[in-house]
Amino acid sequence: MKKGIVYLLGAGPGDPGLITVKAREVLSRADVVVYDRLINPRLLELARPDAELIYVGKEARLHTMKQEEIAALLVDKAKEGKMVARLHGGDPFVFGRGGEEAEVLAAAGVPFQIVPGVTSAVAVPAYAGIPVTHRRFASSVAFVAGHEMPDKGQSSLDWPRLATATDTLIFLMGSGNLGFIAEQLMRNGRDPQTPAAIIHRGTEPAQVVVQGTLANIVEKSRQAGLKPPVITVIGGVTTLRPILQWFDNRPLFGKRVLVTRTRRQASALSKLLIEEGAEPVELPVLEVGPPPDWGPLDKALGHLRNYDWIVFSSVHGVGHFFQRLNAKGKDARALGGAKLAAIGQATAQALEDQAALRPDLTPQDYSSAGLLAAFKDMGVAEKRLLLPRALEVPPELERGLRGLGAQVEQVAAYQTSTPKEIDPEVKNRLLKGEIDVITFTSSSTVRHLLDILGKDGASMINKATVACIGPVTSRTARDMGLRVDVESEEHTIPGLVEVMAEHFQRR
Repeated sequence: MKKGIVYLLGAGPGDPGLITVKAREVLSRADVVVYDRLINPRLLELARPDAELIYVGKEARLHTMKQEEIAALLVDKAKEGKMVARLHGGDPFVFGRGGEEAEVLAAAGVPFQIVPGVTSAVAVPAYAGIPVTHRRFASSVAFVAGHEMPDKGQSSLDWPRLATATDTLIFLMGSGNLGFIAEQLMRNGRDPQTPAAIIHRGTEPAQVVVQGTLANIVEKSRQAGLKPPVITVIGGVTTLRPILQWFDNRPLFGKRVLVTRTRRQASALSKLLIEEGAEPVELPVLEVGPPPDWGPLDKALGHLRNYDWIVFSSVHGVGHFFQRLNAKGKDARALGGAKLAAIGQATAQALEDQAALRPDLTPQDYSSAGLLAAFKDMGVAEKRLLLPRALEVPPELERGLRGLGAQVEQVAAYQTSTPKEIDPEVKNRLLKGEIDVITFTSSSTVRHLLDILGKDGASMINKATVACIGPVTSRTARDMGLRVDVESEEHTIPGLVEVMAEHFQRR
């Protein structure tokens, strides 16, 4: 039987980008992932599709599993010959239970390894623009567990020594005890006017920072309605925040943005949104599959050498065209002397990635209108053009090419459909008006989201900022009763994110 092993992993403080390279590698190979309450769900996407995911989250007065049960679970899974990834928030050895779990594993003779993580004690203040040490303000720092109950009798903390021991004090997990902490520090010699800051959900798009002094930070926290998880920083370093603030002053910070692209395509847009400070909320509203009848495309594939141009208007068109070509036992050599046109840089890149081909024409204006203008300048009268496109694509491009005198054959290479199941939690957030921006990257995404939402869909969508990738998508949105607030001139995903950022900066 294969011998099992347990990896105690630090997941970092919340931003999924802060997980270490080694932790990512372990997650991608693990048979079992055991994870805590504050783990970013995106990290679970790094696990194998067939991995067993076990939630053992704990919060005040509500434990999914007792600590002893969690440790026993790790032992049992390892003894089954499994590779177990035990995912701790932050670092497993900084106010985590990793040390206790390692002791149990060692006593049971179970092999284990420790993969340190980025601790929230340092990362969260950094994301708030607060260095924990600074040459002018702090040469020493102390990390303190803030969840010690004030009514437990004898405190394990030496408050007279702790209050003035270091320049910076950082309390983790102390939301409910903030009043007790402030009182003990002031009673034992810390100046009530010492600058202080509380950071809620640090490193995440929902981050909130409240600044004050030791004397008033409790009241300011109460007025702001801050709830766990929070980290409290006490010391002169907190006064640097107005100068060093960087994370929460990005143009899309805190905006919840609905991403309606297919599941495979969503990540590219989501990554750019995260870089600008937004929280992407993915709700793929369409699925892409084969057309109902391969006949027209197969017929075209049988005489590709007869075409002067093959025009690709989407990444999906490229993918399905070459998948079908390969299924027929052919490769790119079957294209003969046909020239290739691609609308958009992403479509051009798909040609290069999937068939090692570079288009002969990519119009500067990434749109059907841009392609028509380019072909008008070149002259395509009497030329034979093949357009492998979506089944339900609008007819403007085909009509425009015929108007230039071209002989056009448009065939369905794929079709889109509304997913049978969507994430009910995301749909509920949309229904409750918790989405700030809704993005549409094609006319199909507009139609399918409205189909999902039903008769009141337009009114729900219009409560948010509506952002469209170009004039064709915007026209579809307006025709279907939507208000378009943002439209990108550059019809690309980066262009869409850029114009959204500009929109909110102006506001």
